[in-house]
Amino acid sequence: MERRSFLRGAVIGTSAAAFGGTLWQGAASAAPAQPGPGPYGALGPADANGIQLPAGFTSRVIARSGQKVAATSYTWHNAPDGGACFADGSGWIYVSNSEINPSGGAGAVRFSSTGAITGAYRILSGTRTNCAGGKTPWNTWLSCEEVSRGYVYETDPWGVNAAVRRDAMGRFKHEAAAADPVRRVVYLTEDESNGCLYRFIPTTWGDLSSGTLQVLVAGTAASGSFGWANVPDPDGSPTATRSQVSGAKRFNGGEGCHYANDTVWFTTKGDNRLWQLNLNAGTYELAYDDSLVTGGSAPLTGVDNVTGSSSGDLFVAEDGGNMEICLITPDDVVARFLRINGQSGSEITGPAFSPDGQRLYFSSQRGTSGSSSGGITYEVTGPFRA
Repeated sequence: MERRSFLRGAVIGTSAAAFGGTLWQGAASAAPAQPGPGPYGALGPADANGIQLPAGFTSRVIARSGQKVAATSYTWHNAPDGGACFADGSGWIYVSNSEINPSGGAGAVRFSSTGAITGAYRILSGTRTNCAGGKTPWNTWLSCEEVSRGYVYETDPWGVNAAVRRDAMGRFKHEAAAADPVRRVVYLTEDESNGCLYRFIPTTWGDLSSGTLQVLVAGTAASGSFGWANVPDPDGSPTATRSQVSGAKRFNGGEGCHYANDTVWFTTKGDNRLWQLNLNAGTYELAYDDSLVTGGSAPLTGVDNVTGSSSGDLFVAEDGGNMEICLITPDDVVARFLRINGQSGSEITGPAFSPDGQRLYFSSQRGTSGSSSGGITYEVTGPFRA
């Protein structure tokens, strides 16, 4: 599915086609629409778990920090963060990072074909502040340390093989990773107020032990063309990786990152923006900017983790905001998909779909307590669009 241009904050709950093309190019004088219900309709009242969902959707709690996962001996980790799903025969596995320091690491929950929990276990230990990460095409999980000169660890979702530190992917304040099997690279965001966007080119695709780290180079405008330049010293000492290349494009707090259909989307929390890289054209632009929404009616604030569904919809989790997951459709509709009530001191993390696309997993990192020991991991089931 080709995605030509996303909403730039002007119109919520309607399509760019209503204005005859790309918004903010000849459409800026049009009266902005109000937030709309989107493809799934309006949110209903909160359920027993405190979650508001559209009609037809239900939620359940999968795990709570400090408590054993149902029918297992594994105690779910504190501050659950980035996550992903992996096919496991007729079932699947959901992996989840732990954003605490020290300890950190990552854990996993295994499900049967019916969604029953059949196991839970640790897949990474002894690391620090494991925030987001990314899934590889060869079915490993890249767990990223969000600390100065942090590492990327390649982990086994099945917990059989020991995790491996991938030094060649650079040492910086890592956030998320997104693999591009067409160009055979991995894109990496950096959670710094003057951070950069990187890509790692493995020497051999499928083996992250060696390769070249590059940084995106572009002008200061909100859109334009871009290129890539080698980072001379991926170790980041004594000079930080983001300071080694003249002309490196600065992004205000890089967060979630998602690749699909020759496009990379990534969020920046410092300015509440979603960016889009058109890899075929070699151009970048803003896909969403809440500061351009008039009347303070933006449904999406505090942008953070992002994932995609099989329909081409993007699901963006909020760090704070109204504790919502919002979606952006291929025809530029921005709408609320769910809201967690009574957890204003938390953030939503780790959205990921089961292999069949009918279950969405995510966490409230600090739950109702506002503490890292209060994390709650959820599953939402329902008629997601194919």
